[in-house]
Parts: sequence; structure tokens; C-alpha cells
Amino acid sequence: MSLNRYEQILFDYLENRPDEKRFWKAQVIEVSRQNIRHQAMANDLSGRFWEYFEERSRYESPFREVAVREGLERISMLNLSEYLLRVWADLPVKKKKAR
Repeated sequence: MSLNRYEQILFDYLENRPDEKRFWKAQVIEVSRQNIRHQAMANDLSGRFWEYFEERSRYESPFREVAVREGLERISMLNLSEYLLRVWADLPVKKKKAR
């Protein structure tokens, strides 16, 4: 799975800040326990990640540089959400049925 540039910035940011990573890992696990469809979980997290990206863009590099250079038109964080659900919440990957 490949992440878009915004998702990669956020992922790298979390990887380099243990407290932030711990917080978001807890958020991902909490969402995964809501007993809702996988797509709904990913959409929920995608919205949360975008709000966080916007908030960080007011104060933190490299978010601020992206906001100044490109603006803050909403970008999907769905790939990042799905990836972290698999990695942090240990959700199974759906296997294709044999025909």
C-alpha cells in the first residue's frame, strides 16, 4: 500500500514522536473495537487524521510548509487509516475467495 504525500508526512511525524504515536495507536485501537464495518472505521480515522493534520499545520514543521505552499484543501487519509488499522489494531486482511 502506498501513502500519499500528506499521509506520509503524518506517518513519519508519528513515527518520530513516541507520545504522539502512543496517543494515535490508542485511538486506532479504540476505533477498531467499535464493532462497525471496516470501511466505517477507516473513514472515521481518515477524518480524525485530516483534522489533526490541519491542526498541526498551524504550529509544526513540515505541516506548516505544506499548508503555506499548497493550501489545506482536504486530502484523503484513507490509505493511512487502513494501514494503521491493520498494523496497530491487528485487523485481519480480507482474503480473496477462490473460484
